[in-house]
Amino acid sequence: QVQPVESGGGLVQAGGSLRLACAASGRTFSSYHMGWFRQAPGKEREFVAAITWSGSSTIYADSVKGRFTISRDSAKNTVYLQMDNLKPEDTAVYYCAAGDWGTSLKNYNIWGQGTQVTVSS
Repeated sequence: QVQPVESGGGLVQAGGSLRLACAASGRTFSSYHMGWFRQAPGKEREFVAAITWSGSSTIYADSVKGRFTISRDSAKNTVYLQMDNLKPEDTAVYYCAAGDWGTSLKNYNIWGQGTQVTVSS
């Protein structure tokens, strides 16, 4: 079983960029679909992006489409979320998750601890 650990969060000005990384320990990493979710204060956790186990397909929330890019490097057991043109409304704790394909929280059963992203205006 994999255990995801997120990194790369921080404080950035609006219009800036950050790259989040999710390093997953475990020999079966390549067999899992991977997703990124986020949770802002007082709001429910929401889907951001997902990538299939092979990396051949990706899907994005409408709010980040064209600004965020998800990718994976199976040799490094790592999934990335490149975030460009960040907006204050992107401020949230970002979580990496492993599981089945989809955009629902219910599709994923293994979660990381999260990394804080703060975008100042």
